[in-house]
Amino acid sequence: MAFYKHKILKPFKNIFILIITGFVIWMIFFDANSWIIHHELNSDIDDLEDEKEYYLKEIEKDNKAIKKLKTEEGLEKFARESYYMKRDNEEIYIIEYEDSINNNKDE
Repeated sequence: MAFYKHKILKPFKNIFILIITGFVIWMIFFDANSWIIHHELNSDIDDLEDEKEYYLKEIEKDNKAIKKLKTEEGLEKFARESYYMKRDNEEIYIIEYEDSINNNKDE
């Protein structure tokens, strides 16, 4: 038999090596719990943990903003800056610079 005379194919003459090789190939590529699926799931878990960390930071930032809005000064500052509210005896002047004005000549 010329098939078994090659140095590369000589270890595959043993039935145990054939079975172990087949099992390893099956577990890496074809099984429902294969290494490829585990790798994809682990990367999904890492992405979700990063997303969780981001949202926890956003929650902390929002909680700080809510604390500021609970005070009288913080609420007044928010109303003045966001909605241009004023007191009865005040005048508000909004100054816009040329670079902040949107000049669309196409429209």
